[in-house]
Parts: sequence; structure tokens; C-alpha cells
Amino acid sequence: MRTKLLAAGPASASVRYLFSHGAGAGMETPFMQAVTNLLTERGVASFRFEFAYMTARRETGVKRPPPRAERLVDEVRSAVAAMPPGPRPLIGGKSMGGRVASLVADDLYAQGQIAGLVCLGYPFHPPNRPEQLRTAHLEGLKCPTLIVQGERDPFGSRAEIKAMPLSPAIRFHWAADGDHDLGPRGASGYTRKANLAAAADAIVDFAQSLA
Repeated sequence: MRTKLLAAGPASASVRYLFSHGAGAGMETPFMQAVTNLLTERGVASFRFEFAYMTARRETGVKRPPPRAERLVDEVRSAVAAMPPGPRPLIGGKSMGGRVASLVADDLYAQGQIAGLVCLGYPFHPPNRPEQLRTAHLEGLKCPTLIVQGERDPFGSRAEIKAMPLSPAIRFHWAADGDHDLGPRGASGYTRKANLAAAADAIVDFAQSLA
């Protein structure tokens, strides 16, 4: 079955971003919509897609946990194949969506199907379980990659990530005092709105650096 894409932004855009949702919520969450809106304002075409388990959850009302990330990679491939003709897209997603895309990014990049990888809040480990790292494949990653991460993300903070042996192909944009949704604490002096706007700017700058 052909993957359904939710498209936004100019059809003639030179930068295109194909991305999916996190483990617990679908492609039309406020976070996903906010990122889409900000990228549209910057002339980027966005294409959101939903994993089949999330579509089934929404249609049936039965909340089953997501499959293992490795079992979802074919759905990323299908989404890339469903893209309309145009420049090679960036792929990625929010949290789990970015992790799944990262598992197949090197292969798609080597085949010339994508321009790079953009992860929004990568889940380096489960909260409060820093020993359960999900980073082995990131150590040798060759695909150009941008990870937008909150400085105090419970799935991997700036201090924790600094000590990880990650590929030099990976660049970071840090959301000031940000959590897993890039939101800061109220007394920090930063705002979610500004953090999200800065993240969108970082994505555009990253895409332009690959051109």
C-alpha cells in the first residue's frame, strides 16, 4: 500500500523534509504542526507520514505499543519512494521517528535517494536509564546528519552526549534549556517559540550547507 504523505509548503521548494512522529503520538500533534509551519515560512516543503501501528491505534482506539524500531525501517523506505519528483529530501522525525530514519539513512544516502538526516529530539536512551544506549549505529554513520536536541532532554542531555563516541558526520543544534519537545523551563529566560524557530533555522542552514 502506498504511504500517505501529508504535504505542506511550496511545491517548487529546493529543500524538502520527510519526517515522522514519536512513539506515542501521530503526525498531526502540535509539535509536528509547529515544525511544519515554521519550515513552510522558510520556504521548505514538508512531508509528514505516519507508521502503520499509529494509524491502527487512531482508527481502532486500541493503544498497542509500537514495534521495535528495526521493524519500522521498511516504512521509511516506502515513504521515501512515495515522495513526488523533486530534489532529494532530508529524512528524519521526532524522537522514535528520527531513530528509525537513522537506522536506514546510510543505505538511502549511499543510493542517492536522500540528502541527509534530521532528527528532532533523538532518544539516545530511555529516561533514567542512561546505560541502555541506542547509539551503536551512530558511531560509524556516514550520512550527513543534524540532531536538534534539548540541552536537558531526559532521553540524552547535552552533558551526556558530549561523552559519546559519535560519528563526525553528526552535527548538533542545541535548544536552550530544552526538554524532549525543545521546551525550556519558565524561569530560564528562554521560550519554546524561540527554540522551535531556532530549530527551523538550523534545519534550513544544514540543508543549504549540503547543496
